[in-house]
Amino acid sequence: MKTTDNAIHMPVLGFGTLIPDKAVTISATRDALEAGFRHFDCAERYRNESEVGEALQAGIAAGVATREDIFVTTKLWNSNHRPERVEPAFEASLKRLRINYLDLYLIHTPYAFQPGDEQDPRDQDGNVIYDRGVTLLDTWRAMENLVDGGKCRAIGLSDVGLKELVPIYESARIKPAVVQVESHPYLPETELLEYCKEKGIVLLAFAPLGHGIKPGPLEDPVVLDIAARIGKTPAQVLLAWAIQRGTALLTTPKTAARARENFDISPLPEDAFNEITNIQTRQRFNQVVSTGVPGFIPQVKPQ
Repeated sequence: MKTTDNAIHMPVLGFGTLIPDKAVTISATRDALEAGFRHFDCAERYRNESEVGEALQAGIAAGVATREDIFVTTKLWNSNHRPERVEPAFEASLKRLRINYLDLYLIHTPYAFQPGDEQDPRDQDGNVIYDRGVTLLDTWRAMENLVDGGKCRAIGLSDVGLKELVPIYESARIKPAVVQVESHPYLPETELLEYCKEKGIVLLAFAPLGHGIKPGPLEDPVVLDIAARIGKTPAQVLLAWAIQRGTALLTTPKTAARARENFDISPLPEDAFNEITNIQTRQRFNQVVSTGVPGFIPQVKPQ
């Protein structure tokens, strides 16, 4: 039986693969790899692991990077939370990604759905069918077994708050290495970040640009002013802020030019960093934390 600390060597800048179009998935993943990205965040739920795997293998074959250079994350979907379903789901992801080990495997959300092949099980009234017969800790124990097996280097959680994270951390034989949550200046998750820092857990921020939703952080007057002042784009300013406060991050550039822009991050002056930290707007763009069902919502301006 293996016990381990949760040290992890994960590139701070990650490429998120939540891209609906399969051809764009391949081209964007390839462009990200060529721009310098070495962390690729995938998920069974995105239904494009095969395309990501194809792009990564092409990059490896072309000598852009080796498998050892690349950090690959994917996620266990809600309909596979039953312990007996965890390893088959893991192996299926490995096969689609065309790799023989995974750097990081996350529980996609703390919600268990009805087990089966249907990712979004609904009753006759259209309501999600949850699985009340399995706990998050049950699923975590099965995740720990994957690390024991040697083909999974680290495990973690996604779309959780402290109320889900703390009991798992305290009960875990293998501690969570990473917690992936939505985070940006409008949703700083400061308390969660402080807990993660205290426990040596990486907080991995998704939607650090507010998922591009307008109005959002990319259009915030403070961010626009700083971008103009220091000669960077608003996206580069937001990504620099995320890194400077101690999070890793995921971004999803769809073109080679955008990939190069998002990879070209330099530290903000202290006054600029503090100005962003002091932004008072609060907005969550993805409500998955309350239902288990992904979905981004636009910010609605008050009438």
